[in-house]
Amino acid sequence: METPSDAHSRARIAFGYSNFRYYQFARFLAVAALEMQSVAVGWQVYEITRRPLDLGLVGLAQFLPGIILFLLAGHTADRIRRERIILVCYAGFAVCSAFLFAFAMRGMTNVYPIYVDLILLGIVRAFNGPAAQAILPLLVPEEHFPNAVAWGSSFFQAATILGPTLGGVIYAITAGAEAVYATSMACFLVSAVLISLLRITARPRARRAFSFDTVLAGLRYVWDEKIVLGAISLDLFAVLLGGAVALLPVYAKEILFVGPWGLGLLRAAPGVGAVGMAIFMAYRPLKHRAGVIMLWCVAGFGLFTIVFGLSRNIWLSLIALVLVGATDMISVIVRGTLVQLATPDSMRGRVSAVNMLFIGATNEFGQFESGITAQWFGTVPAVVLGGVGTLLVVALWSWNFPSLRKVDSLAMATPKEIPEEPAIVADPSE
Repeated sequence: METPSDAHSRARIAFGYSNFRYYQFARFLAVAALEMQSVAVGWQVYEITRRPLDLGLVGLAQFLPGIILFLLAGHTADRIRRERIILVCYAGFAVCSAFLFAFAMRGMTNVYPIYVDLILLGIVRAFNGPAAQAILPLLVPEEHFPNAVAWGSSFFQAATILGPTLGGVIYAITAGAEAVYATSMACFLVSAVLISLLRITARPRARRAFSFDTVLAGLRYVWDEKIVLGAISLDLFAVLLGGAVALLPVYAKEILFVGPWGLGLLRAAPGVGAVGMAIFMAYRPLKHRAGVIMLWCVAGFGLFTIVFGLSRNIWLSLIALVLVGATDMISVIVRGTLVQLATPDSMRGRVSAVNMLFIGATNEFGQFESGITAQWFGTVPAVVLGGVGTLLVVALWSWNFPSLRKVDSLAMATPKEIPEEPAIVADPSE
């Protein structure tokens, strides 16, 4: 009979691997830094222009590099050791923070240099995303991967709680963005040091000849594997339509009247719900009906987005955002496990790049969509329409992807056999 101590140890099994620990702490600092920076950029841009559309352009500036470079970034993650890519990207994030710090020190009143820096940030994110997703299965044995996904998601969400809160508090205390950008830069540099401590025994992978065919292989695999396509595209449209985060500065300033500190709380609230749900799922993983549960949770994401959009009370708004994060986290864990375990390691970089385009980049494009609709229809209608759209997407996907609805146990996900690509040399050290 399993004792409480045994259950506790089993729930934390991923932390028994040093590579997992180093990577998660590095990722935690990097995500927290990005979130701190996002609060400062959003508030700074809105202070300069007072237009919701410009908050949408902040997202667009970071989205465009992802959609342009995702195929190249995915191919790179399958050719070069992923920890090396992440190390370079964290250093690149630090450089982008340094530029934002320099702009703030000069008392910038023009938003265009900020947009240029955000484009550079988007380029770094385009290469970091596929490598970061594809490296996780190399940090723990496959049987412990669902546990690693749950804890990795909780670390990510904990960073999304700490980052905005610190960003809002530092901005309010110092009455400016300079200290936020300096703190972000320091976090990125520490993250780079932690990544340099990873010691991964690379699985033998042949270097593939660079060609249009091999670069597109990830798209073909996703299209052919309907469970992967359904899981990724479901989240794409949910995030695209439910991207209310971009409008939080408007809610904080003009609807809820809570200022920068309230903006930090609003940005952190989805993370509170998400980290709580991630820890719960580490101890109580899904064993059955994973596909149906994911669909219901995405519907909950849309419903609570509508509640937030209509709220005029800070506490109701915070509760709605906590529930948005909790329901989203279940779909994140299910999708993340399905996509990685149903993909061969030789393809994970390219498939992860498609996943990042569909999900990671659409966070920014969702912000742009929210900014545009807020400019056209008003802030509250934009958020409510996004939530309604998410509910419609869930209904359509339940009908169009029956294989996704029928997914029972996540442990049943296995990679599809794929034909060998032409190799030029086998060298796992590269």
